Amino acid sequence: MNITLRQLKVFERVARRLSFTRAAEELFLTQPAVSMQIKQFEDAVGLPLFERLGKKIYLTQAGEELYQLSRTIARELDVAEQIIEELKGTESGRLNVSVANTVHYFAIRLLSEFCRRHPKVRVSFKVTNRKGLLQNLEDNEADLLLMGQPPDSQDLVAESFLTNPLVIIAPPGHPLAGQRDIGLQEFAHETFIMREIGSGTRNSVERFLAERGVHLTVSMEMNTNGAIKQGVEEGLGLGIVSIHTLERELEGGRLVVLDAESFPILRQWFIVHRAGKRLSAIATEFADFVRQEAARFVRNDIIESALGHPLADLKPPVRAKRRDYRSDESFPTAPPPE
Repeated sequence: MNITLRQLKVFERVARRLSFTRAAEELFLTQPAVSMQIKQFEDAVGLPLFERLGKKIYLTQAGEELYQLSRTIARELDVAEQIIEELKGTESGRLNVSVANTVHYFAIRLLSEFCRRHPKVRVSFKVTNRKGLLQNLEDNEADLLLMGQPPDSQDLVAESFLTNPLVIIAPPGHPLAGQRDIGLQEFAHETFIMREIGSGTRNSVERFLAERGVHLTVSMEMNTNGAIKQGVEEGLGLGIVSIHTLERELEGGRLVVLDAESFPILRQWFIVHRAGKRLSAIATEFADFVRQEAARFVRNDIIESALGHPLADLKPPVRAKRRDYRSDESFPTAPPPE
């Protein structure tokens, strides 16, 4: 068989996603180019590897066997690439980072400064939700994650690097705007726009309120902080978001932070990688940069003005040390739907 590594890489991605379109997007190729690589790969193998039923594609038996083999080869190639990147040092190489939707509001500034210091580094920067982050880590598409509380059910190494206050937001004309120390029971009469079930923010809010016997009426669910903020601006309900997402809206006077009892909810941002992952020199450099410099890229003046007191007055959670999260539960392995 005359098989190229490029063909094997394209096949592995199509087989993983069961989608020519998604594979093309993730590999930065056109769909015809992906189709051509798969055809050449099938011709070299001498067997059909995919079958189409309706609008969906499935692996044939031969495809299933080759997919498992291709995953093993892909992992070994990743190890080889990491060794090569280490030999290059921190002046060049490739950095793969995935960040939570909420983190990207300040992570872009972090990344900009890092790239200014390391102009020859090639960066893959993906913004996604919690489920997507963990999938990227499982698929080895990310060296590092920047996210909220990592799950205990994964083999992860995580370290906190910044406190993340969650606050209740409202339009400036809302009746509760300007009131002090609003009791949580007052919010039982309000409707809320919340992140989707399963998001890190939603999990933290529901756990926090359940401990205090408070139930909120959720009128809408939205999968981005931007959509929530716009909905609150338009008077569709109150919202609960990270204060790090609010710099422009607070500075422009389009939203206000409500002074609610027991708020803000103090969470943390974590930098995460898989236990046993051999980080390249540039990934290690970026992790150190995040730990040491992240606080510098947050607009504390705007945040403190909205909260009505210095951030130093907040009692932050105990800084988590570098630690492993382990259990018998494995990463999700089923390919997501097209």
